[in-house]
Amino acid sequence: MRIARLDHLVLTVADPDATVAFYERLGMEREVFDGDRLALRFGEQKINLHRAGRPINPHARRPTPGSADVCLLVEGSLDAVERELERAGVSFELGPVPRTGAIGPIRSLYLRDPDGNLVELSERI
Repeated sequence: MRIARLDHLVLTVADPDATVAFYERLGMEREVFDGDRLALRFGEQKINLHRAGRPINPHARRPTPGSADVCLLVEGSLDAVERELERAGVSFELGPVPRTGAIGPIRSLYLRDPDGNLVELSERI
């Protein structure tokens, strides 16, 4: 068996609407599925959102808002992304700094979503 790629991951969040608004500023699209469930779509992947205290079964053993650390590759230059987010009033935790990605060197900018999840925005270098 070989894993081909990531299809989706799940974030447990306190306020799904605030989470959607944050990630929409990063270029993701809101998706409603199965009636009232929320997800964030980007490319061929998505992030499903579970409201804290109301997880969908089956779920992680201890679903907790603010426990994720995710790296997302951006299209275009990280410098342009940084300028766009600065204009939108988004504050940064760290960066840009060099890091090692899944297939080689990357340059990363770190920020936090409304739940405190660490979001690493990166470009391949």
